[in-house]
Order: sequence, then C-alpha cells, then structure tokens
Amino acid sequence: MTDTTAYKIIDAAEWREAMAEGVYAGSAVDIADGYIHLSTAAQLDETARKHYAGRQNLMLLAVDLAALEGKVVWEESRGGARFPHIYGDLPVSAVTEARPFTVPA
Repeated sequence: MTDTTAYKIIDAAEWREAMAEGVYAGSAVDIADGYIHLSTAAQLDETARKHYAGRQNLMLLAVDLAALEGKVVWEESRGGARFPHIYGDLPVSAVTEARPFTVPA
C-alpha cells in the first residue's frame, strides 16, 4: 500500500495513559485480536460509525506508518478492503497528531 499515515480512534483516557507510558498497547479488542487496528483516511468514517457510534471522549491519532519499522501488515478485512494492522505496541513517538474526535453522523 502507498498510504504513509493511518488513523486510530481511542478513548481519551487510553491516550493519556499511553502518553505517560510512551506506548499504546491497544484496546481490549486489539489485544484480543493480536494486533492494533488502524484505518486509512478513506476507511475512517465507516470504522468510526461501525465501532465507535455513541461513544464520547474519543481521540483520533494520526500514525506515521514509516516510523513503525515494519510492524505494519496490510490485511484484508470487511468487503475485501485492506486495513493496516500493527503487530506490537504503538510508540507515541509515531503519532504525528492527536485530537479530540466525534463520530460522524
């Protein structure tokens, strides 16, 4: 894939914890699946509506995929779309932007 930036939606409290620890180990779903789920810009709205509808206090992280040194694997998911997955922790140093996020209507 040619995308150099991917996105992660997380709870604001999880982001504060990651900032304090220097890494984000993933949500409960990520940990259960064995990788951290990310989305491309084109996939973001659908991901938000499908998995985060009705949730408050969310953050949107922009992740520099090049900074992850080969830990990103593009894998097929819903409808055959390929999604970036991080196998391992997400270092906060790879996050280029973190901002409050509201799920689109």
